[in-house]
Amino acid sequence: MGISDNRVVIVTGAASGIGRAHALEFARQGANVVVNDIAPTDGVVKEIEDLGGVAVSSRHDISEWDGAEELVAATVAHFGDLHTVVNNAGILRDGMLVTMDLEKWDAVVKVHLRGTFCVTHHAAAHWRERHKAGSPTPAPRVVNTTSPSGLFGNIGQSNYGAAKAGIAGFTVIVADELARLGVGVNAIAPTALTDMTAGLDAYVSAVRDASDKAGFDVGSPDNIAPLVVWLGSPDSEGITGRVFTIKGAELGVAETWVKGPTAVREDGRWEVEDVDRILPHLVAQARPNSTISGVPRA
Repeated sequence: MGISDNRVVIVTGAASGIGRAHALEFARQGANVVVNDIAPTDGVVKEIEDLGGVAVSSRHDISEWDGAEELVAATVAHFGDLHTVVNNAGILRDGMLVTMDLEKWDAVVKVHLRGTFCVTHHAAAHWRERHKAGSPTPAPRVVNTTSPSGLFGNIGQSNYGAAKAGIAGFTVIVADELARLGVGVNAIAPTALTDMTAGLDAYVSAVRDASDKAGFDVGSPDNIAPLVVWLGSPDSEGITGRVFTIKGAELGVAETWVKGPTAVREDGRWEVEDVDRILPHLVAQARPNSTISGVPRA
């Protein structure tokens, strides 16, 4: 018995890395898994079947409106319903702002932010129809994937960080919008070593150093999956609109963009000379800027 028994779960970007780990753990917990990726997924499906689980392969392009719609429709047609969506698919096209071109920008934003929107939209439309028909889907869940780069910043990833920050904001808003349907919507900001991070030398080195100190593989994608499976299960009832950080044995709730030190001008709006006088003092009282030189983030 598992916390996802007989639930139907879509995991995007599941051919390898973090997505593969999610798919396998959902299967271990009893879910029927749709293993989605534009890369071949038959290997992951076989791994799940070897575990005694049930899985089907999907090569739909989730960054395209029709592809996401077809993914949801095919899932419902095959399994009869859809309970959990894990938006995990992503790519990297790193570069400094002054050398970033439109192709790199659009490619990353399309897969991460647009892909998350497309799949979530079509899943929510299905859940709304079930709700209107009087047979709501039990405990529908969405788990999105943001990143420490989107929450805290990382030089050379303006496209990736902007898309991931957008996903964090999207998560909070959609959680409020879908609450009336009983949908839980959360996001994770994971740290792990995958094919996507292979070229990020400083990041890889920092994670490996952390592994040496911790005595276990801090960078393993397997570390991330239990949190996602729990968030995608009925057990997460009441937890929604949150972003969680997870790195190795460290699990936390992200609280970025809280309102910091504030000043109020009692006699009306601020003038330029008043801003010059007060703003440096407010900044001095605030917590440090999230982008700290020399600290690798991804």
